[in-house]
Amino acid sequence: MLFAVHCLDKPDHLALRLASYEAHKAYLATAPLAAVVSGPLLADDGRTMIGSLFIVEAACRDDVVAFNAADPFSQAGVWAQVQIHPFLMRVDNRSRRL
Repeated sequence: MLFAVHCLDKPDHLALRLASYEAHKAYLATAPLAAVVSGPLLADDGRTMIGSLFIVEAACRDDVVAFNAADPFSQAGVWAQVQIHPFLMRVDNRSRRL
């Protein structure tokens, strides 16, 4: 099953996000769940990172909760809010990327 993981950073935590980035990237490369897609959420300026979005495939929500809790961004306290929801993909246009 697919899950959407939507994480919003704590205000004024960009420096901590950037300091934790290499560990976060290494974690995603070796984590027990593989992200189908992932990347930072951006402010309206189109550049400033304000959170993270993941679509992951997992057997159950508990696996996604554990995956997220072990992420270095989570461990460092970057995220103020995390929402995890089952996701039913109806359209996949990744092959038509802009």
